[in-house]
This record gives sequence, structure tokens and C-alpha cells, in this order.
Amino acid sequence: MKVFVTGATGFVGQALCAELLRSGHQVDCLVRPGSEKHLAGLPTLTPKVGDLFAPAALAQQMQGCDAVIHLVGIIREFPARQITFARLHHEATRSVVSACQQAGIKRYLHMSANGSRKDAVSAYHQTKYLAEEEVRASSLDWTIFRPSLIYGPGDQFITMLVKMLTRLPVIPVIGDGRYHMQPLPVEQVALSFARALTLPQAIGKTYHCGGAECLSYNELLDQVAAALGKKPPGKIPQPLVIMRPLVSIFQHLPFFPLTSNQLQMLLEGNCCDTREWRADFGFEAVPLAQGLTYLGRQG
Repeated sequence: MKVFVTGATGFVGQALCAELLRSGHQVDCLVRPGSEKHLAGLPTLTPKVGDLFAPAALAQQMQGCDAVIHLVGIIREFPARQITFARLHHEATRSVVSACQQAGIKRYLHMSANGSRKDAVSAYHQTKYLAEEEVRASSLDWTIFRPSLIYGPGDQFITMLVKMLTRLPVIPVIGDGRYHMQPLPVEQVALSFARALTLPQAIGKTYHCGGAECLSYNELLDQVAAALGKKPPGKIPQPLVIMRPLVSIFQHLPFFPLTSNQLQMLLEGNCCDTREWRADFGFEAVPLAQGLTYLGRQG
């Protein structure tokens, strides 16, 4: 099968493209000028420089493909550079869906996020849901994936925790650290997309994806420390009554590590019911301790 991928240069995108190639598929991927270098380790795929927001031109670039996988998304906005949730989630999806329809491509796989819903509080989840609605309203044979926290070599979140655990004597924790998440390895996300291409029962379904455990942030810290061969770290709670206004004031500075939107999502938690996903795709739940063994190899 020949597959057209958007977001191929990202963390999940690189893992997915590698999996698609291992599975014997041909891969064309949309890239921004100059970003092809991120795919240097995958020389057999075909990068296509183009504009995510030009559906007619996109349709031309998709010609000859059998399926489209849309991964593009952001976790933080930079409005001055037109990098916003509304644009990169909702408008981009509308453009890609239109391009698929113009190109006559029926099979479409979409990356969303756990927590996306009509009544979401965060702009991230609101726009992810609006993007899903564009997909559901289309005539495509679609499948939507809503993963929890995705981790693996080269990710952002676990890598950030590793840096803190190796550099700081104690770890600052926002609030009480009892908010939960359900981390899953990037390999299972990549396999999900690859298998869905030829899985008829996945058409028209929205899958929630997560790991074996729903862990609090404090428990997650302890497990990452254990994977590094360290004892559970000391933790210093940072009261929300202080953190909320602090984040609101400094979130517009590019170097500041957190936004109000991200804080809202963190405190909401990120766990889900994965039974249908595991049943349809044949996945075993991966405990975080097992999934983090790569940290020991890195050390």
C-alpha cells in the first residue's frame, strides 16, 4: 500500500514511518522546506515539500496513494508565527480531509488526543474535537486514535523528567502530584496506525489508547527514577494558588516551560478505557517499568 503521511518529521511521525516501511508499505510524506533532514534515517520514503493549507495542491501530491495518515498537531501556541491550535488542529484537518476527497482517497487515519470532547475546557482539546468532527462529517473511511501520554526515545515529557531527575536534588511538583496519566510506548501507537490500514473493523471507530497503568504524576516520577537506577526523588509541592497566576504571567515567554493550557490538561488527568483498542489490535498492556527499559540502555 502507498501511504501519504503528514507530521512525519515529529516524534510519533518518525516512528510511524519506520514502522510503515518495515511493514512493506511505500511512504510519501508532506514536509516543510528544510525539514527533510529529520527523515535522513529513512531514505526509502519520499518527502514532498508542500503546504498543509492548500488542499488542491495537496490532492495533487496525494495522487497514487491508497491511504492518508494525518498526524500534525502542536502542544503549544505561538500566535505571532500563526502557530495556533485552531489553525494546526482544526483548519489543517479540514484541508487534509478536503484534499483526500479531491484525490479520491477513501482510507484516512487521524491522530487526536485523549480528553478531546465537545465540552473540553482546554483550547487544545476543544480544537482536537473540532478536527475529529471534520473527519466524522466526511465521506472517508476514517479511524481516529486518541492516545494518552506517548513516550519513547526522543519524546518530550519523559526526557524532561529525566533531565530533572539527573540534575536536581529534589523535584518541584505542581500541586499535590496526584493527577493521573496512562503512558503508552510510541511503538504501539505506530503499530496501531500501520495495522489499521488493513483492518476493516477499525473503520468508523474512535480508539482510546493507553498503557497498562493509570499513574499519578508522583508515581510516574518514581518509576522514571527507578528506570534510571535511582531512588524515589524528594518532591516539593508547588501550590496551585501560586502556580496558576505565575504560569498565566510568564507563559508568553518562549523559554518558560508551561502554559495555562498545558497546566489545565495536566490537572485534568489523562486516563482512558483501552479495551476496544486492545481487542481490535491484539495488543498486550505494557507496564511503564517495562516500557522504560530504554532509559537504562541510554545510561
